[in-house]
Amino acid sequence: MNLELRHLRVVCAIAETGSVTKAASTLGLAQPALTAQLQRIERALGGPLFERDRRGARPTALGELVLARARVLLPAMQGLQDEAARLAGAGPTPARYRFGGVNSPILGRLVHRLAAAHPQAQITTYASWSADELAQLVGGGRLDYALVGVCGDAVPPAGYGLTWREVALEPVQVLLPEQHPMADHDEVRLVDLRAEQWVAAPGDGCFGDCFAAACARAGFTPRKVYEADVRGCIDLVEAGAAVALCQATFRPVPGLVTRRLAGAPLRWRLLLGWHPDSAGASFAEEVLEAAVAVYDDSLATHPDYLAWLLRHPDFGVRRSAPAGPLAGGAGSGVRTA
Repeated sequence: MNLELRHLRVVCAIAETGSVTKAASTLGLAQPALTAQLQRIERALGGPLFERDRRGARPTALGELVLARARVLLPAMQGLQDEAARLAGAGPTPARYRFGGVNSPILGRLVHRLAAAHPQAQITTYASWSADELAQLVGGGRLDYALVGVCGDAVPPAGYGLTWREVALEPVQVLLPEQHPMADHDEVRLVDLRAEQWVAAPGDGCFGDCFAAACARAGFTPRKVYEADVRGCIDLVEAGAAVALCQATFRPVPGLVTRRLAGAPLRWRLLLGWHPDSAGASFAEEVLEAAVAVYDDSLATHPDYLAWLLRHPDFGVRRSAPAGPLAGGAGSGVRTA
């Protein structure tokens, strides 16, 4: 068997995911088919490339050699293809999009939009509760882009050399059961929820500091705060055991309602980050434009919020908005959308 570039991509995918099963999912192949392909590659190269056990797959010395060459050859070949496309009069075509997300409300729509625009591109996603972890993976070349949220007056993860651009700024809202006494209000004052228990999804961000500070400004200390995954947050709100903060573009759930907090005391910024020296940087503006477009599209299912945005132009998509801290206001690290 002659070794081809697609074989090198297989080896890199297994090394990056640490598992043949995860690599198969990333490449869109059945796990037995990828295992058989790896065995053929190993026979062609004369030895095993990975040590495999229940903990995953780790490169052997031969595997490290192949990976080192592959990580030079694959970008070089992509660069050649891009240069050829430019000389032929066509723009460069992305070979892949690797996204990391922290409960982003637009990731699904963004993947769908990019897949339609570039059907040959490989698109993968990675979920983490930690914006800092995602920034580290992007800075280390394991991901191309990170979609994260930060509090209104907070900066995105620093120290990894990433470029950050804002997709949108949202007022944080409250998620209530339909039978809640405040459910029929258009806006709810934070102080009117002082007797409630709260639930939050885990993660970085500044939920504890920002939410506590907003409550202090409203003149009270919040009661118990549960921690649960997104499904658990919804279950607790449905049961009437707690209320939750959520993004304004939270997908509607039967039996629950979202209501604005009067005065928008908590703000949430959705950001897209990438490394300026990575291959993904060449397509970052296109990805940012797509993210903004799908955010705008998501407003169609939130007519009340859209009407509110028309009266509050400082929120929503703000063209050329910086990714640095905002003056005034606080934000919430809760990500239940």
